[in-house]
Amino acid sequence: MENIAFGQYYPGKSWIYKLDPRLKIIATISLIVFIFLIPMTSIHGLYMMLGALALYILAFLTTGIPILKVLNGLKPILFLLVFTVVLQLIYTTGEQVTLLYAIPMSIGLYQTLIMVGLIALYFLTKKYLPVKTLFLFVILFLCFMVMWDNPFEKFHWNFNFNWASWDFNIYEAGVIRASFIFLRIVLMLGITSLLTLSTMSTDINNGLEAVLSPLKLFKIPVGIFSMLISLTLRFIPTLMIESKKIMNAQASRGVDFSEGSLKDKVNQIIALLIPMFVISFKRAEDLSNAMEARGYIVGAKRTKIDELKLRWRDYLVIVFLILLLTSVILGRIYFV
Repeated sequence: MENIAFGQYYPGKSWIYKLDPRLKIIATISLIVFIFLIPMTSIHGLYMMLGALALYILAFLTTGIPILKVLNGLKPILFLLVFTVVLQLIYTTGEQVTLLYAIPMSIGLYQTLIMVGLIALYFLTKKYLPVKTLFLFVILFLCFMVMWDNPFEKFHWNFNFNWASWDFNIYEAGVIRASFIFLRIVLMLGITSLLTLSTMSTDINNGLEAVLSPLKLFKIPVGIFSMLISLTLRFIPTLMIESKKIMNAQASRGVDFSEGSLKDKVNQIIALLIPMFVISFKRAEDLSNAMEARGYIVGAKRTKIDELKLRWRDYLVIVFLILLLTSVILGRIYFV
């Protein structure tokens, strides 16, 4: 849990830490808009997305932030990424159907028995392995290999029960779309992780309040809204660390969160949620007392020790963002 990227600040002294928090928030939104402006309907869009990935990697290498901090943020969505890629490969054919490869597949008695054995092996051994997700992918790959081209036909058995055969067709449009969506999700998470890893919660609060300040004209309490967002970002890793401690305490008392029937799992979740709610309310009460002791009053006008001011490096980033957005708009005009 200590390696969670989202909402966790990592101290450093590189250029990204010296940027104005207002600019970092605007830059994050602008880069996400840039990613969504890249068209996914052609190979040119994929080249632009690869170029965006290259720019992100170059910028990330200069920040001094460990790459594992960002990669750990991808773990919760790793299965979703793989599922999305496979789904796009299966169902996307494109307007001009270009078949890249046809993989002959079949299912029969022997394939079914082997796959059942592999799945049983996974459920029997997963609790002893530290990398359950990777082991699951290995099992799924082996199941795919078992169904590939009916490997039992080479034995010429007289009782080879083959129930169905089909072709797993991979089209050019499916590969482009799957690669595009994969890169888009990875870049979005990477960009937002850079914001939270390089910016303290107080700076995020001040930056959000400044960015949203035009909404004050509509009588919207921007200060309260920005404070809620910054506190939410700060409490995500804190509550997850607390949940890990509760799970370890429950495990020391004989509770196994990875095994048991559906009824047992529901009881285990209840045993986890109740102390989590108690800890959350206690944390909230301690935080409110600390804020009140420091003179925080809801809705009152606040003063700041450090006034936000743009510097030369901030103006360079602004010019870079303008050039980036201009390039993607021109790309959509001339290459789509």
